[in-house]
Amino acid sequence: MSEFYAAVCAEHKIEINLHVLHVLEKTTGTDSVTIELRGNNRLRDVQRLDDGDVLALSKCLRNHTSVTGERDRTLLIIIILNNLKVVLFVPTGLDVRFNNITDEGVGHLVDLLQQDSSSLRSLDLMFNDIRGDGAEVLAKSLQCNSTLLSLRLSNNKIENRGAMQLASMLQVNSTLRELELADCDLDTQSVIAFSIVLKSNKTLRSVDVSRPLLFSHQEEWAVHVAEMLAVNSSLVELHLGKMGMTDTGMERLSRGLRLNGSLRYLDLRCNRVTRDGVRHFADLLKKNRTLEVVDLSSNQIEDEGAAYLSEAVAWPGCVLRELSVRSNNIRTEGLLSLAHALKVNTTLDHVYIWGNHLEEPVCQAFRGLIASGRLPPEQTDVSAHEVDGRVFLAEVFHSLRRRYYRTNGFDTDTRPTNAPH
Repeated sequence: MSEFYAAVCAEHKIEINLHVLHVLEKTTGTDSVTIELRGNNRLRDVQRLDDGDVLALSKCLRNHTSVTGERDRTLLIIIILNNLKVVLFVPTGLDVRFNNITDEGVGHLVDLLQQDSSSLRSLDLMFNDIRGDGAEVLAKSLQCNSTLLSLRLSNNKIENRGAMQLASMLQVNSTLRELELADCDLDTQSVIAFSIVLKSNKTLRSVDVSRPLLFSHQEEWAVHVAEMLAVNSSLVELHLGKMGMTDTGMERLSRGLRLNGSLRYLDLRCNRVTRDGVRHFADLLKKNRTLEVVDLSSNQIEDEGAAYLSEAVAWPGCVLRELSVRSNNIRTEGLLSLAHALKVNTTLDHVYIWGNHLEEPVCQAFRGLIASGRLPPEQTDVSAHEVDGRVFLAEVFHSLRRRYYRTNGFDTDTRPTNAPH
């Protein structure tokens, strides 16, 4: 593969990128090959990819003749290079995050998504310089693609025009299962458009539209998301972090979730939800039989909100398994109510509380939960230690998992994985 890449660079007068060459030299054929060309390799300095590098890589990966035609496994291919028969493997995944790819580079990459030659199942373009034009090219390519399962575009400024094109694509695409568009400068119109499309789209499992640019205080988007949740039966993971959501938005979402029977993971971190909003959500948790993971970190639920959640956690039949209430201005009363609820509940075993007011009674309570095995040390973000007869909690760098769809029995190839819970 690396020799063929060098030959393509020479043919098109493109300077060889040593990072690409190094990765291709180490790429071998397996059941699932993902070529990882991340621009932030911590182990060594790497040369980030630009549009020219993408052109060479794209030509290298698509200039072949398939000898198997199988779409559900890595394709074994044979090409002729300088009169030598060379055996290569077509990747099922391409990870090019943290590079300098622009709209022009996307134009080269979409050739890998064409129906007659596509084998890609995952494409990670996060943290590049892709704008509306690039998103539009991707969207048009995916209208007729039937292999790509995961598209990650977070932290590219595709803005409203690019987002609207992707939303339109979802009306006809029936393959894509994961779409990440966090920090993409979406606006109210595009968030609403995705909500409307998801009323009828039956294949998407995970969607992330966190941190859009919403200037209206009416929270119109929450109305549409709630209506979508009331009828959608396929979505299992939804990220709504940094939406500026207030208690009104939380009440609307809770109403929609009352009719939802598929969502497992809900990310509501970094919003403006207080005790009043959490009261509606806690009432929902008492009746909901699907939500397993909830991220409420960096809101303002305080003691009363924590008490509402604790009551829901202790409610018979609560199925919640993971909960984060980090940085919510919760004091002793609220945290002790949560600790008590954990003694009653037998399902919730991941709890994250750092960033609240951890006074000594709280420290003693959580030390007891950890020491007894009720709260495994690797499933919380605090650890207890004693100094001069007093108990303190220190932060440990464990956190609520950021993704559910990819780590809970499904990878981007839809085969079961052995990833730990």
